[in-house]
Amino acid sequence: MKNFLLCFIPFFVAVDAIGVLPLYLGLTEGISSARKRSIIVQSIITASAVAIAFLLVGPLVLGLVGVGVSDFMVAGGILLLVISLSDIITGEKRQRAVDSDTLGAVPIGVPLITGPAVLATSVLFANEYGVIPTALALLANIAIAGALFSLASPIERFLGHAGSKTLSKVASLFLASIAIMLIRKGIFEIVEKGLK
Repeated sequence: MKNFLLCFIPFFVAVDAIGVLPLYLGLTEGISSARKRSIIVQSIITASAVAIAFLLVGPLVLGLVGVGVSDFMVAGGILLLVISLSDIITGEKRQRAVDSDTLGAVPIGVPLITGPAVLATSVLFANEYGVIPTALALLANIAIAGALFSLASPIERFLGHAGSKTLSKVASLFLASIAIMLIRKGIFEIVEKGLK
């Protein structure tokens, strides 16, 4: 349970369902409620499949190319830091023209729910806390994102545009802190191995 919670909180920040919520609302504007429900289901299935596949295969691929976990911690930490700083400074995740039939898969499922931050965090935590707690925490956060999207309209009315943006900025700040921690731990591990 402890490992699950240690994974859950960073994944909550990495998935950033509250930050993605305004984008979801913009992308699904004018779409019927029934279609929105199918888009949510499609996004949860796609995000879960990609995340779990990467969680299981990612470490194997890294091992084959000779990349150690400490190397990935530094690289993943830098990537998370860039993503979080980009969200803090610009406050926008770029939108693009999308096909309504695949809207749930791309861009909502991937990369908005399961993006680089989630993929990097999953590989790091699988090594640190184990595959099962990491997978459960990851799937729980994807389910929370789906639940938030299904409640999108009332949540937007409650938080307002400013409230959603503020929560997204705070989440990005937490993600930046986690990124610095990963970089620090990775560098310490590399230095420690070099001294041995």
